[in-house]
This record gives sequence, C-alpha cells and structure tokens, in this order.
Amino acid sequence: MHTNIHSLAGWLGHCERLHPRAIDMGLERVREVARRMALRFDCPVITVAGTNGKGSTCAMLEAVALQAGYRTGMYTSPHLVHFEERCRIDGSIVAAADLLAHFQAVENARTHNGTALSLSYFEFTTLAILHLMSQARLDVAIVEVGLGGRLDATNIIDADCAIITSIDIDHQEYLGPDREGIGREKAGIMRSGRPVIVSDPMAPRSVTDHALEIGADLWSPGRDFTFSGDQQQWSWAGRGRRHAGLAYPSLRGANQLINASGVLAALAALRERLPVTAQAVRNGLATVALPGRFQIVPGQPTLVLDVAHNPHSVAALSANLDAMGFFPTTHAVFGAMADKDLATMLARAGPLVERWYFTDLPTARAETAAALQKKWQAVQSLAGQRRAVTSSVHADPVQALRAAMAAADPADRIVVFGSFYTVGGVLLDGTARLHANHPGA
Repeated sequence: MHTNIHSLAGWLGHCERLHPRAIDMGLERVREVARRMALRFDCPVITVAGTNGKGSTCAMLEAVALQAGYRTGMYTSPHLVHFEERCRIDGSIVAAADLLAHFQAVENARTHNGTALSLSYFEFTTLAILHLMSQARLDVAIVEVGLGGRLDATNIIDADCAIITSIDIDHQEYLGPDREGIGREKAGIMRSGRPVIVSDPMAPRSVTDHALEIGADLWSPGRDFTFSGDQQQWSWAGRGRRHAGLAYPSLRGANQLINASGVLAALAALRERLPVTAQAVRNGLATVALPGRFQIVPGQPTLVLDVAHNPHSVAALSANLDAMGFFPTTHAVFGAMADKDLATMLARAGPLVERWYFTDLPTARAETAAALQKKWQAVQSLAGQRRAVTSSVHADPVQALRAAMAAADPADRIVVFGSFYTVGGVLLDGTARLHANHPGA
C-alpha cells in the first residue's frame, strides 16, 4: 500500500484516524515497524522520563551539548503551537516538509506486504521523528518519553543513558493510582549495565528497586551526586566530577536546580563518549530557553506562561509565583483536561489569584469552562470564601486573555496555565508583550 499525502496536516489527520488506543496493546507492533524501517542510532541516546521536569531537562541537555559543539537531535512532546516543535536538529525546529518522507516511511513499513499493523497517533509520529533523527548525522539524540516509560513508543530505543525526573500522580488510568506504581512504569526505560540518573530527591522505592533488579548503573541524588547553592551561585559534585560557582539556569523556578543537577549527572555518566567542558556547561545553562515553563513575559501587566497541568506542577508554579513579589491583583487564565485532579490544582493556586478566567479548549479531553467555574466555586465554598474572587467563562484562551488584559491594571500580573493547549492557545500569534492602559489615561 502506498499513501501519497502532500502535507504535514494531511499526515497528522491520517494518524488521528489510526488505532486510538494502541497504547494498551504493548510495543510489539511498534518494534516490528521500527525493524522494518531498520531504525537505529549511531550516536549516544539519552531518554528522559518523569511526571514533571522532562522538557526542562531535555532543553538543558540540548543547550549544553550545543555549546560543546555537538550536533544535537531532540524529540519532545506535546507541542505548544505547531507540531514541528516536537523535533529540533542542531538547535532548530525542523521544517514541516522535512518530515513528510519519514511519515511515508512509517506508513510503508506499517502496511508492508498488505498486512497493516495498528499504531496510535503518538506511536506513528514518534517513529517518523525518530527515523528523521536517525538519519540526521547526530552526535547525540535526546528523547523525551511521552507517557510512562515501559510501554511508551520511545522505549523501543535502547538508550545509552536514562534520566528519571520528578514523579507524581498523573495519568492514573494508564500508569497506576500511586507513586510506586507510576515509578515502576517510568523505570521501564532503564537498561542493564547502563547509567540511569534519578533526579527526584524523593523517588519511589520502585524506581531504585527496578534498577537493582536489572543491574542498571543507578545514580541517586545525595549518594552519587549532590548540589548546593546560595543566592548568587550553585555548585554540583558527583562521581569524580565537580562544577563550582555556576550561575543559576536561565529557566526560572526553584525546581530547575533539581533538573540541572540531573543533567550534569547524565553528562558525567557519558563523559567518555560525550565529553563537555566546564565552559560549555556554564554557557548552556545560562542560555537555555523553553517556552511555557514559568516563562515571564515583561510588559504591563506582567504575563506568566506555564504548562503546569497536575497538582505537583501547579504547586511548583504557585511557589514560583509567590517568590515573584507583590502584585496588586493576579489574574489567572485557566483551562485543563477533565481527567486531572482539578480541585487540588485550583486549591493550590487559589490563594494567589483574585480573578479567574476559565476557558474551553479545542479537545474533547478538556473540561468545559463552565464546569471549571463550578469546580472553583466548590473549592471556594469548602475554603469558607474568605475573600472576594471573581470568575468568568470564555470560549478559548485568546478570548480569556483579552478579558484579563481589559480588566488588569499595569502593575498586575496575568498567569496562563493548566494545559499545553491553554498556553499554546495564547501563543498562536506569537508571544506578545502586554500594554495595559494606565489608570486615568
């Protein structure tokens, strides 16, 4: 069977019509399609799994490797605005046209000899991007795990180094109801005899147990690497390597030191195959950028964009917001998936917000703006409604942001969070600085 689709949008539509629940069917199909494609990497591969911090970790790895002069390939998901954001080669987002041949290669392998193998949207697109990266003459490939680890499509690659970031409760329907079960799924990316960096300082026991069971080279925080810092700089030490007097990563947020510490451990574990200088580390951490991760857009009012989409990440966002200092009013644009622990997310952000702007999102998985407003009202009622907080509902994130801009004074701040769809929705036309009218103007 030969499919002739002339655009990336056409291919993505084709993928959406394939098996929607193939994730439940194991990885045998994905491995078979990869085998037919002769998919393999001739460079070190680093995979990154976890509940939160994956994107930041991948971005820091890429930034340091680029500063060291390496040709990098990076696969992350989901995207904020355009699908092509999921793949970067040598620091640049790939062009849509460059992906087409690789989508066709997956389809040809999937339907080889007239017997079609079922693939989900994520599995199909993952294979296409990995195929592109495998042919891009890379020095290092950085691969973000999508969901879990053990059964994720990215796990068909035997990574040279695995990183497991913070683990918390999310996607319980697939990964299990508690951190121990979720940890076991994340631990599936480990390989015997190869390094695995656990950057979560309080990782579930199931993660370390699995490393011991299969004989992986486990790097644990506090035992194999440590970090410390003051208000000006921070230092890292681990297994025969030290970095002192480092500037804080340019990615904002207190949790970024934990992510950066895991990055330095991974680079130390791979130093024989992928040596990097201390200057490359300094420059990489100083220049790394990642849209939508506690991204502060200067202007009037201040705009904060964060893809926090579960209780753990919302708690981190709230701590970071609290550390920003005083703002007369905080306006929150919020849209989220229906399967999240929405009450906890709203409760954790609630003390910092005076005005809510709930938004619908363009996916069937999302909770409606009206339902979000009702959940917030229930949270308020349980908390005793100690202060006046207003709320409104909107058809999309852009309309919600416009309403917040109309109500905000220049000294206020607007926070957009809850989902990649929420942040991506306000970035459709690029990142704009806000210019509120001054009172009396």
